[in-house]
Amino acid sequence: MSDWLILVEFPNDLAQHETPHKVLRVRDYLANPALFTQRRPNILNLARSYGYQTQGYYASLLAEARGHRIAPTAQTMVELSRKSLYAQALPELNAALARECRDPSSLPSTLTIAFGRVDQAGLTRFGKLLFDWFRVPVLEVSLGKAGQGIDRIRPLAPNSLKGEVRAFFLDALETYTQRGWSDRKERSPARWSLAVLTDPAEDMPPSKPASLKRLASVAARMGVEVAFIGPNDLASLAEYDALFIRMTTAIDNVTYRFARRAEQEGMPVIDDTASMIRCTNKVFLKELLELGGVAAPRTEVIDENQPLDGLMDRLGTPVVLKAPDGSFSRSVHKVSTEADLKMRAKQLFEDTALIIAQEYLPTSFDWRVGVLDGEALFACQYKMAKGHWQIIKHREGAKSLEGGSATFDVVDAPAAVIETALAAARLIGSGLYGIDLKETPEGVYVIEINDNPNLESDVEGLVLKDRLWESIIRWFARRLETRIGLSALPAQART
Repeated sequence: MSDWLILVEFPNDLAQHETPHKVLRVRDYLANPALFTQRRPNILNLARSYGYQTQGYYASLLAEARGHRIAPTAQTMVELSRKSLYAQALPELNAALARECRDPSSLPSTLTIAFGRVDQAGLTRFGKLLFDWFRVPVLEVSLGKAGQGIDRIRPLAPNSLKGEVRAFFLDALETYTQRGWSDRKERSPARWSLAVLTDPAEDMPPSKPASLKRLASVAARMGVEVAFIGPNDLASLAEYDALFIRMTTAIDNVTYRFARRAEQEGMPVIDDTASMIRCTNKVFLKELLELGGVAAPRTEVIDENQPLDGLMDRLGTPVVLKAPDGSFSRSVHKVSTEADLKMRAKQLFEDTALIIAQEYLPTSFDWRVGVLDGEALFACQYKMAKGHWQIIKHREGAKSLEGGSATFDVVDAPAAVIETALAAARLIGSGLYGIDLKETPEGVYVIEINDNPNLESDVEGLVLKDRLWESIIRWFARRLETRIGLSALPAQART
């Protein structure tokens, strides 16, 4: 049987001869909860109505309860029911439309988009973005007067499509469902499929190709297929069961959109959007740690109108200045004079309304404790780069320098380091976190909480070896089994 299942309300909405995929009436799908108990089909819901409590709505809602992949989801149906609910997407969609069409008056009053393909030439990126936001088979976008952008977005029932528009829809359907999914599934008997998001162009990814290759090997042994996807593969994300992000995360890059889409589809994801928001901003972390009673260096949040006089008296000299959302020690500066303090602060304020000032705690290494689902996985010492005060020394026009590392079994690491790391992780969530800490004679202090920590087989996994990757696969498996039932979970992934 095909990996795709298409739901219709009436046989003539999409005749079986119009597609190679199985066509099933919505009411038959609703009445037979035991269908596909040993597999997870890709379902396209072509019901005539997606209104609340219609047959189409219940088909998507129950598909999610049955652990099936379906488009659109019940959440998407609700979002598209009122403009106020999808208004958050309009600024980005309008901007994309304006970039691709400089003369809005040349466009018709409505656009038809089938599986991300627009019926007007030159709007490829807009169509893809719209489908990224709302994974609905057919959408109609109504445009306002010239320059006013999108007035309305609504689903179209395929039975209403006639002539050339129907031919356009059928061609888009064929293209969308023939992207190699069936071939990939036939090659692998795995019960679960895990999408791993990577960017080959990234200079300092959180996991190198050799480590990810090891992850795939371990996962295959546990009955999980790993598929590597890239930044341009958002539209195909729902074809997988879970998502593991191995790109450097940021709120304003594609990683957040992938995490958001995974959550919309009910997919387990590392890193989730809440963890990204909480971990990528040091202003948030400063207050979170304070309210949670977790020790951190003395820290102040400064706005550009706040005088800097007396800052070094309060925090000591030198002082560390940070942009709230920097990563890999970028936008972090150690300043020792008032003049340097003001210069660096002025530079940072060019990109942010708030900056962080923190007391300087010199150590020869930082601790990194990896925490997954509230349990400590590994403990590493990241040593400072030679002749530098940080573990990474960024050099203009040259390769960055990094210090060495030492990896410990969690039971061999200082108890205070592990306990502090676990307390910090509990404030964020139940995902995967890298807690950076300073161990000083005065105590242990949390420096940062990372939502996508480095995972390398020869560093973080040096002690655990394959158990590092096994722990991550089991994290995904535990969450997947709640969607489809424990009996369907491969035994090797449960153990």
